[in-house]
Amino acid sequence: MSILGNRVLRREDPALLRGEARFVADRQPPDAAHVTYVTSTMAHAAITGIDVSATREMPGVLAVVTASDLPFNRRPAPMALLNQHMPRPYLADGVTRYVGEPIVALVTEELHQGEDAAETVVIDYEPLDVLVDPEDALTDRVVLHREADTNVVGRLGTPTEADFTSCEVVVEQRMVNQVLAPVPIEGRCAVATWEDGRLIQWASGQGVHPVRDALAEAYGLEPDRVRVIGEDVGGSFGAKSGAYPEEVLLGHLSRTVGRPVRWAENRSENMTGLGHGRGQVQYLRMGGGRDGRITAYQLRVIQQAGAYPEMGAVLPFMTQTMLTGVYDWDNAGISSVSVVTNTTPLVAYRGAGRPEAAAAVERGVDLFAAEIGMDPAEVRRINMIPEFHTPHTTVVGTTYDVGAYEAAMDLALESAGYDQLRAEQRQRRQRGDRRVLGIGLSTYVEITAFSGGGEFASVELRPDGSLLARTGSSPFGQGHHTAWAMIVSERTGLPLERIEVFHGDTDEVAEGGTTGGSRSLQIAGSSMHDAATRLVEMAREKAANLLEADLADVVVDTTAGVFHVAGTPALHISWADVAAADDETMVAVSEFSAEGATFPFGAHVAVVEVDLDTGGTEIVRMVAVDDAGTMLNPMLVEGQVHGGLAQGVAQALLEEFRYDDDGNPLTVTLADYPVPSAAELPSFERVPMETPTFMNPLGAKGIGESGTIGATPAVQNAVVDALSHLGVRHIDMPCTPERVWAAVNEASAV
Repeated sequence: MSILGNRVLRREDPALLRGEARFVADRQPPDAAHVTYVTSTMAHAAITGIDVSATREMPGVLAVVTASDLPFNRRPAPMALLNQHMPRPYLADGVTRYVGEPIVALVTEELHQGEDAAETVVIDYEPLDVLVDPEDALTDRVVLHREADTNVVGRLGTPTEADFTSCEVVVEQRMVNQVLAPVPIEGRCAVATWEDGRLIQWASGQGVHPVRDALAEAYGLEPDRVRVIGEDVGGSFGAKSGAYPEEVLLGHLSRTVGRPVRWAENRSENMTGLGHGRGQVQYLRMGGGRDGRITAYQLRVIQQAGAYPEMGAVLPFMTQTMLTGVYDWDNAGISSVSVVTNTTPLVAYRGAGRPEAAAAVERGVDLFAAEIGMDPAEVRRINMIPEFHTPHTTVVGTTYDVGAYEAAMDLALESAGYDQLRAEQRQRRQRGDRRVLGIGLSTYVEITAFSGGGEFASVELRPDGSLLARTGSSPFGQGHHTAWAMIVSERTGLPLERIEVFHGDTDEVAEGGTTGGSRSLQIAGSSMHDAATRLVEMAREKAANLLEADLADVVVDTTAGVFHVAGTPALHISWADVAAADDETMVAVSEFSAEGATFPFGAHVAVVEVDLDTGGTEIVRMVAVDDAGTMLNPMLVEGQVHGGLAQGVAQALLEEFRYDDDGNPLTVTLADYPVPSAAELPSFERVPMETPTFMNPLGAKGIGESGTIGATPAVQNAVVDALSHLGVRHIDMPCTPERVWAAVNEASAV
């Protein structure tokens, strides 16, 4: 019986629970100095002077560094299609463009000395006009990057227009996907030192090789002159997918003081310095007939990039890729523009452009259903792509692998008891209850492993017959060590305790990418499957020699973990016997590469109760059908779904990173930025569904971001649905008590 598909406990957890896990902040070289950054208190200002004379005399100060002291201070936008006249400085040079931008770096003997010394840095600012609203930024009334002569970072794709001339009904809505802070438990941190002319850096993030390459480029070094080591990571959600300026500078600071240096941000620095997510203003137009058939869909996207163009600026490309979702429409159009603002730069946050696409189309379908007076589930059914198991290409050119969207929706509706919920809703309304029921539905399809390709994996046979599996993927909570060991065990027959999974060291792992885009299992996992399969074939050859048998007659018994001639299991060769028979280490390296992306899908039903007197919303139930193909380990899948649902619900109801008109952040602590706790969330009801893909040998698709994509519009739709009988048509996220209360009172006044 295969181990795959079983609920195997995470092997990562005991160390975490016992406090034995190793994080970057735990690495404290005995002679390490501490780095403190002095950051901007102005959202947009000319820096007319920096006085650090008193700072240099403070106790414990080893170095004070400003932009003029750096050997490099410009990082171009990450993609050629973005405006390259908006480079990001490592330390602000002449102009500061967001609150929290680093201006001065201090190195001190002790951490508290850096905090004290930072208070003595005097920075003279000349305030400049501020842009916080991305629609305001489009006017170019204030240009943030003078060399660019515009605030436009880029217009992605070719704008297309849908034809609405034949529509009986047309609905329009401006919608906001608000800015979110990722808030990982562990903030950004790093340790850097030099050894024999090599830069050694410990990093907390989503991949050590991309960080190595960024450091090598900044310092003008060959990649082999940089070593990056990853430790356990306390969350990321996409925001730690590269090397931030504060991390890149540590090598220079270490070289300046001739000692290792450490840096770890506090929570407020994390809230303003770690890249933010979402940040789209969407103008939706949707039209069709009163029979429920939608025949035209148009979306205009204005993407907030923050002060400097990072990966967040290209999110509209993913929104365009998934524009029409699960619907069978051939008349749809989109246009997008990304602009800079005096806010924290935006990056790829869990879902990265796909939740925004789902939020738009799923709100649009509900708006259309309400306009024609039809049940939103029925409107979805009328417009869905029929079940398919060969590729389907949408109007925007995205080719889905497999899909059974109506089946997923039916499963979610049945599991939730949809008809009974609607009946209860009608009864409450008839009684005039002040605590009303809302039922929200969303159906979605998303893209994972969108670049296809492969990932480094090797499996090595050790002298004692155990296995060492090296992977280029870097986990930050997903359970890779458990999953990859399961894959190797299934191929070789060795128990999990005889398989070590290793990651996160550029000297020990030949190459690797960024763990993101829900690509790990289907790409890195398939690579591990391929490497293990190759090792088995190599071992079979050795076993055939030892057994003095034809290779074709030798089989691997994956139940016992031995090799024998077919039909004679009593005479067998163990993995240890194979290892002992050869002085050379046996290593198999994967050659797997996926031809393209996969497309997980699903349906979520949210049930909420809304208090009409206070605007308070309580989630009563959350039913989630998420189909990510073949499940390797249902327990790992559930963990990913639960985390995604929590973040999706949080966007719908709670979280929003806010600024005042002067660009001052208003939500820089967890007292101001409401991250949900267990008290705000129900026990999620996960309903399994598996539709394997043909894109990889595991039949697996991504699951890490599905919860955030399906949950958000389901909850938002539920809140609006609860108030629909009052005439409420739309409420922007987050649907806070204040916004809900205002919508109720505005409707009552009409």
